[in-house]
Amino acid sequence: MFCFQCEQTAGGKGCTKVGVCGKDASVAQKQDELTCALIGLARAADGKSPGPEADKLMMEGLFATITNVNFDPNRIQELIELVKTEKEKLGGAEDFPQDKLWDDDVNARSLRSTLLFGMRGMAAYAWHAHILGKEDKDIINWFYKGMKAIGEDHSTDEALNLLMEFGNVNLQCMALLDEANTSAFGHPVPTTVPMKVEKGPFIIITGHDLLDLKQLLEQTEGKGINIYTHGEMLPAHGYSELKKYPHLKGNFGTAWQNQQREFDGVPAPILFTTNCLMPPKASYADRVFTTGVVGYPQTQHISEGKNGIKDFSPVINKALELGGYPEDKIFTGINGGTEVMTGFARNAVLGVADKVIEAVKAGDIKHIFLVGGCDGARPGRNYYTEFVKKTPKDSVVLTLACGKYRFNDLDLGKIGGLPRIMDMGQCNDAYSAIVVATELAKAFNCSVNDLPLTLVLSWYEQKAVCILLTLLALNIKNIYLGPTLPAFLSQDVLNVLVEKFNITQISTPDEDLKKILG
Repeated sequence: MFCFQCEQTAGGKGCTKVGVCGKDASVAQKQDELTCALIGLARAADGKSPGPEADKLMMEGLFATITNVNFDPNRIQELIELVKTEKEKLGGAEDFPQDKLWDDDVNARSLRSTLLFGMRGMAAYAWHAHILGKEDKDIINWFYKGMKAIGEDHSTDEALNLLMEFGNVNLQCMALLDEANTSAFGHPVPTTVPMKVEKGPFIIITGHDLLDLKQLLEQTEGKGINIYTHGEMLPAHGYSELKKYPHLKGNFGTAWQNQQREFDGVPAPILFTTNCLMPPKASYADRVFTTGVVGYPQTQHISEGKNGIKDFSPVINKALELGGYPEDKIFTGINGGTEVMTGFARNAVLGVADKVIEAVKAGDIKHIFLVGGCDGARPGRNYYTEFVKKTPKDSVVLTLACGKYRFNDLDLGKIGGLPRIMDMGQCNDAYSAIVVATELAKAFNCSVNDLPLTLVLSWYEQKAVCILLTLLALNIKNIYLGPTLPAFLSQDVLNVLVEKFNITQISTPDEDLKKILG
């Protein structure tokens, strides 16, 4: 096997025996086979009109290969067979040779991998919009264009142009998902979320899929079962259509990489709706349920039924069987806090934009930091905790994605009635951050790069890649990125990005703050 798509890849170079994520060589092989089959499907679709089943498989197949999503080789094989069937309907085409997927000129491989990984991330966002009934044919068509391009040779300039074109399409995709979420669940509002688990039966739901949460809330209503979010599901507490369920009680645990410790022996089932799933420990493996694209051998999978409805009875019955805690139990974040806030998406922030603008003009807010992205287990990620702690009192910290768990339980006080830490939501809510930055730039009659704004990003998997490419496509510069730089970026490609966009690897909080603030 060979895999270097995540930040924790072995030795900072690539996993060759078993994935750091937990996938074995057989799963890696199947994921590569699926990727090459999707390139074949894109080739077969060239100049034709593939049907909705092919479109669905293009999104689902790419999503299934994201880190920590699907560890089940049988389910991946099912996807491969379905892709082959759709390809034949379109007249057939050669799949991309597996032995060439990662074996090429170092720069060509780097550029191909960057596009592929970005497209895997965008596929997740497109899939979430799709199940909420929102699609954009331009986005769907770009999956075919991009996958076909991955199987072709390009000059460096051509490949870089493709990456920038993709970044703009991913912005369009994040906007589509934003529309899907807000039209279905309302605009998020600032909400305080406790980390206390009340006595009695409960279910933990993790991932990004808000529709799964909505169906689970509907099916558990009146059954005496409380629901707790985990990981990237935390922002669900800000949506009005989800807040109205009183048994959506709070948030359990912290970021994904702590799940094996935090779920150890927990007296409740855990429902995984998307990544990030880690191989379950024996102490809780019997209570892990997967749904959607997620898969793991020997775990129970909840499939979609008629009209898109899923029957969560097995999860509900397991919750009643386990019974939960006999007494209320208080949990904390990594800094000892017992509650967190969320819901500061674009609508909420722009609703008080006049206060922010006034505070900046008055000098009360001298700098805005966006500190967010994926969390992970690699040593050194406490950088983000220390960075936020050391930000000046006259600054605001916007955050999103699971990287926020490094500091979201801190109380840094307020500026002008606003908390200094504002959680904008899931990783896809980078769209909210972009909209806010763009509107502030308009208000100050300057470019985003001229705002007193600095992006300090952490990355782990492929959704972070597509967001980074979107930021670069928007010509946003001076991004601080860590904890390490992607192994799939060759030195030559990295040099181009550094020269063009001034991407900087994080160093220490003190040194970086000194450079940023002068």
